[in-house]
This record gives sequence, structure tokens and C-alpha cells, in this order.
Amino acid sequence: MAMSRIVFLMPAALFLAACGGGGSSSSGAPSSAVGQTIKISEKEFSLSPSTVRLAKSGTYEFQVTNDGAITHAFEIEGNGVEEKTGDIAPGSAMTLRVTLSKTGSYDMYCPIDGHRAQGMKGSVAVGGASSSGQGTTTTSTKPGY
Repeated sequence: MAMSRIVFLMPAALFLAACGGGGSSSSGAPSSAVGQTIKISEKEFSLSPSTVRLAKSGTYEFQVTNDGAITHAFEIEGNGVEEKTGDIAPGSAMTLRVTLSKTGSYDMYCPIDGHRAQGMKGSVAVGGASSSGQGTTTTSTKPGY
């Protein structure tokens, strides 16, 4: 009877060991928490928004949607970073996870031949006083305020 319990419990233990596991990624690199997801729309021949301001360095996901009629792609380059998606078919989307570890400016663009020169480009600014782009400024025109 004891032997049949061991035989029954062993596959369950193997299954749990295979399905469980720590938080390590399959690439062997440490996993990074994503700070924010930025949505980018691509079409002939623009990126929207064309300027992205991020408050601090970190790992970000760029969710890129091809709203155009021809194939596009997306690349971020600068400060030692060069990451890009594969081709994105019209009506499709891809997500690019990028670690922007330095403050400063990064270029974003469509790397398909000639698209950048035709206007499919923009910038990502990391750090700085007004880097969130989400804040509002209130100014009063009333005397005494």
C-alpha cells in the first residue's frame, strides 16, 4: 500500500515542480518591472505621439499599433540602447519592452527603408523637470490671485 502512494504522489510532485518555479525569465536575464505602457500609433508617415516624456529611467513597454495601410516597424535607439520590433502588418500591434537606464533623449522611428526620412520619427525624453507630460498648469487672470 505504501508503495502505491509513492507511485501516485511522485507524478504530482514532478508536475508541481515543473509548473512552479521562481520568478526567473526564460532568457536567464533578471526580470524587470514595467514602469509604464506607452501607446504609439504608426501610419503613413508619422508616429503619434511623436514626443514621449518619461519622469525617470526604467523599463517601459511600447505598445505599437500599425494604423496605416502598409507594413511598418518600431525602433528605439540612443544612450547605448537599440531595440526594435519585427515587421508590423497593417491593423496589427506589437509590444516592445525597453530598459531606458539613462536620463536623456532617445530616438524612436520606423526602421523600414525610407520611412524615417518621410517623417516616421520622434523622441523619448527620460528625466527632467517636466518629464511626465501629464501635469497641468493653472494660471489665474483675476486680479489678486
